[in-house]
Amino acid sequence: MLANVVEIITTVLTFAGLAYYLLALWSARAFLREAQKASGDFHPPVSILKPLKGLDAEMYESFVSHCRQNYSGDYEILFGVSSLDDSAVSAVQRLQAEFPERRIQLILCPEILGTNGKVSNLTQMLPQVQYDYILINDSDIKVSPNYLSRVLAPFAANVKQKQVGMATAPYRGRAHKTIGSKMEALGIATDFIAGVFVARKLDGGIRFGLGSTLAVSRVALEAAGGLTPLVDYLADDYQLGARIAAAGYEVVLVPEVVETSVPAYRFSQYLAHQLRWAHGVRDSRKLGYLGLAISYGLAWACINLIASGFDLSAIALFSLTFLARIALALSVGVGILGDRQVMRDLWLLLPRDIIALGIWAWSYAGNSITWRNQTFTLKDGKLMKP
Repeated sequence: MLANVVEIITTVLTFAGLAYYLLALWSARAFLREAQKASGDFHPPVSILKPLKGLDAEMYESFVSHCRQNYSGDYEILFGVSSLDDSAVSAVQRLQAEFPERRIQLILCPEILGTNGKVSNLTQMLPQVQYDYILINDSDIKVSPNYLSRVLAPFAANVKQKQVGMATAPYRGRAHKTIGSKMEALGIATDFIAGVFVARKLDGGIRFGLGSTLAVSRVALEAAGGLTPLVDYLADDYQLGARIAAAGYEVVLVPEVVETSVPAYRFSQYLAHQLRWAHGVRDSRKLGYLGLAISYGLAWACINLIASGFDLSAIALFSLTFLARIALALSVGVGILGDRQVMRDLWLLLPRDIIALGIWAWSYAGNSITWRNQTFTLKDGKLMKP
């Protein structure tokens, strides 16, 4: 009796997941069509803000990519550290020596303004900004030479009678050799960014930002309340985009893919990071996060296969769902993001999706998260010390 109930429920969820995969493919295609129309020749002066804490092996290469831009406008790069003893300081000094033609500043941010250290640093860096366009991205983001030109282009014109207030960008993860690292990169390329495309299609645009790129106008940032209100939020990138959208500005997803370095996670570290991310999304988009249940179609199909005793119809449904999932992974991961690792790691797709479903369910079990060796309680998206 229990097996029959599970079979019926998982059959329904598998069909819902299959529909979601088709919707995601349609949404990705829509993004590509609009990306081909995107153009612009807008090169305003821009300030790049990069808050730092520690130095990873590949981070300097990411810094260098920001200095080698085919950009006719002026730009400056501001790095913020909470202490001059931070290991990233020497890398910034090396960058200043290697690129003397660039305006590169190192800013000390000694105050702790909230539980989110990144936003605390950004808030203290903001008074040093000299331009009216501000671009914030994570310290390990590697960009192409045309990055600034493509990210700033949407600000040249109005979209649907609304002034553009933020431009954000999709990204792919550069994995290391561990299974945890490969699974995270695979999830970004084949699941997370696909979900962004779906949200964009269903909502008629996006109303959040991605930490890979948060380009804003100073006017829109001030209208949204600035950065100070975000110092206790876990998903600060989401909150900033949501507040700019709520202030009446358009948020644009630009057709420029950037790359982040995924740490060499041990499997336990991968689970902890995914759970923290899940908690952040759950508190930011409660209804949307609940609806994510249908996005795990392949995992539901696998459970349905077992519950049915490998019935022929369940095998057929699993096969159809598997093909749709592969099509989505290749279309978004390889076709749009240009992530060649997807082909290498396709064998991890099924176990990764099953684990993702488990993490989705697990995220409802509590509100405690560990971030940078500190334990917090998450309440309405805010990090609270116990």
